[in-house]
Amino acid sequence: MSGKGRVRQGKRKMGRLLEAVDRPKELVIPRPFDANVFLRTVDGGRAIETYHKDQKVFSQGDPADSVLYIQEGRVKVCVISERGKEAVVALHSKGDFFGEGCLTGQPLRLATVAAMTDCVITRIEKAHMVRMLRAEPKLSDLFMAYVLARNARVEADLVDQLFNSSEKRLARVLLLMANVGKDAKPEPVLAKVSQETLAEMVGTTRARVSTFMNKFRKLGFIEYNGDLQVHNSLLNVILHDDPRLRGREEGIP
Repeated sequence: MSGKGRVRQGKRKMGRLLEAVDRPKELVIPRPFDANVFLRTVDGGRAIETYHKDQKVFSQGDPADSVLYIQEGRVKVCVISERGKEAVVALHSKGDFFGEGCLTGQPLRLATVAAMTDCVITRIEKAHMVRMLRAEPKLSDLFMAYVLARNARVEADLVDQLFNSSEKRLARVLLLMANVGKDAKPEPVLAKVSQETLAEMVGTTRARVSTFMNKFRKLGFIEYNGDLQVHNSLLNVILHDDPRLRGREEGIP
């Protein structure tokens, strides 16, 4: 065999050797962290519970001994004053944590949480949640991101109550419920929420919520006939001084 033939043969052997060594057996693509899967499969310290509509998850004054994560459904958070007046202060839906105050040493629940729809909720014991946050960086990152976003939401709610009209506050509540502007996919149809609940969240009367809802529907911002559908155009109420929205009664919050 000539010198050139040996060179070509050597190159072919080297190519096959490199191919056998370097070619991956299977392309492995890391999956994004799925809290639902993780919390369903992690060993010990947690229970998966189902709740029917209007069923209480916990009550104001109960021991604060666990953190909860919503796998399916939606809940509302209510506080009750010493005089018995109830106010809805927050709504939580799939992918949200709640009850995390126990991690800061809160001994008792400061609010009552009730299911607005049928729910599947993971309850994680306080001590086990602390261990998981230390042992699983991805869960810790997810939880921290949620707490920071929740803190920003609370600050925005305060500004909303101080400076915006009840009409704009109602629009913001509806947009938040529909996930408009969030990373999550907007929900085309929302579970039925009573106007009494919306009034409690906005801080106004049911009559005024009814007036605003009728106005939003006439303008094509929402549709409702049992279920509620929120369109992105409702952002006009918050972001723009839409001429169609003028004429609101002055001096009424």
